[in-house]
Amino acid sequence: MMSHAQPKQVFLAKGATDLRKSIDGLAAIVQEGFQLNPFSPSFFVFCNRQRDKIKILHWDHNGFWLYYRRLEKGTFPWPKADDHQPLLITDRQLRWLLDGLPIDQKGAHRKLSPEKVV
Repeated sequence: MMSHAQPKQVFLAKGATDLRKSIDGLAAIVQEGFQLNPFSPSFFVFCNRQRDKIKILHWDHNGFWLYYRRLEKGTFPWPKADDHQPLLITDRQLRWLLDGLPIDQKGAHRKLSPEKVV
């Protein structure tokens, strides 16, 4: 179902989050900790201390989705917490992260917005 969602923005909670929190607890972090609206058409992405579990909070027109992913082996390349503000990333960077790649892919092609055929 997540493949059909088109988030307006993707916010990554840097550092570790206690993933025992469910929808209400994560929405409170978004609202109180990040000063963002959890009801916006955005993804809010959280990772545990061991970096092997991710939760994604997403508001759909009449309720929240809570996506959960657990790795059987390996870890997610998660950014360290240098402050309490979330990191704004693209949906492409989120896909890289979920595939186990760092969000700063140096060799990736830049996104283009062509205006006409040459």
